[in-house]
Amino acid sequence: MALFSAVPIIAIRYNIPLIIWGENSQTEYGGPDEDAKKNILDHNWLQEFGGMGSLRVSDLLFIEGIEEKDLILYQYPEIDLLNAAKIKGIFLGHYFNWDGKKNREIAEKKANFKSWHTNVEGSYYDFENLDNYQTGIHDYFCFLKFGYGRASAQLSTEIRKKRISREEALNFVKKYEGKFPIKYLDRDLEVILKDINMSISEFIKICDKFTNKNIFEIDKNGNLIKDNTLSLKKINYDN
Repeated sequence: MALFSAVPIIAIRYNIPLIIWGENSQTEYGGPDEDAKKNILDHNWLQEFGGMGSLRVSDLLFIEGIEEKDLILYQYPEIDLLNAAKIKGIFLGHYFNWDGKKNREIAEKKANFKSWHTNVEGSYYDFENLDNYQTGIHDYFCFLKFGYGRASAQLSTEIRKKRISREEALNFVKKYEGKFPIKYLDRDLEVILKDINMSISEFIKICDKFTNKNIFEIDKNGNLIKDNTLSLKKINYDN
C-alpha cells in the first residue's frame, strides 16, 4: 500500500504530473479482460487489484496501537486532489510486451543488476523479490489460503509465453512450491521473525489458523498433516 500510495502523495507535493509505473500486475497475473486493457493506475485499480481487496486502510486504526498519523503514507490521495493537481499514473507495460526475463537482461547490462545464485525459495525465477526477507512469508500465506504460491504465478506467465510446458511447470511446482519458509534468501526464519517480535511457534499457530483445510490433508481429528520440514501436503495436487 505504501508503494502505491506514497508515490502520488509525493507527486502532489512536488507538482509532478506524470507517474510511470512498471507492469500492471493485474494484467500479468490474472484478472478481468476488460480491466486488463486499461493503462491507468487510479484509486479504483488500487482498491480492486492493489493488495487491499475488501480491506480499507481505515480498518487498521487502533489495531496494535496504530494511530491515524501512522497511516499517512498508506492513504491514497483523494480523487479530487489528484484531479486538481492533474496527476496521472500509467503502466509502462501497457505500451509494450512486458517480460520480466528480458527486463532482467537489460538491468544486468545497463545497471549491473545481480540475480540470486539460484531460484528464490518458493519461486521459479532467480531475479524477483530480492529486496525484502518478509516476502517468503507473504508467498507462503498465499499458498496456505489459496493452494498456490509465487512459483505458480511465475510459471503461468512462462506457459503463456510458450517457454515451458504445463507438465514441466507442474513438476517444478510439486518439488519447490509451498514449503514451510524456514529460510528466505538464505536467511533463517527465526531471524526474519525478530523484526516483528514473533517466535517460530507463534508463527506456526497463525499459519495453522488461516490455512484452508479444504485444500490440505488432515488427520481424523481435523489436524493438519505435516512432514518433518513442517510442510503441508495438498489434496489432488495434479489438479
